[in-house]
Amino acid sequence: RVFGRNAAAVSEALRGAVAHLPVDINPRQPRRNSFEVSLVKEDGSTVELWSGIGKGPPRKLKFPQPEAMVEALKSSLA
Repeated sequence: RVFGRNAAAVSEALRGAVAHLPVDINPRQPRRNSFEVSLVKEDGSTVELWSGIGKGPPRKLKFPQPEAMVEALKSSLA
């Protein structure tokens, strides 16, 4: 549940920051107990915006703040 809540918060923040941004949550089977955010550019290249795999404990360190993801997205698109 905590992964779903955090994914929803991040996707909502990203959609609010960039108009018409398609956001997919878990387009393929995710790694167990991991939380990652990636940007797939139009040319097909992938940029990792966040990985919580090496973070924690505590568990809350595995999840990014939605505002930080918006900033990372904007800097990757610039």
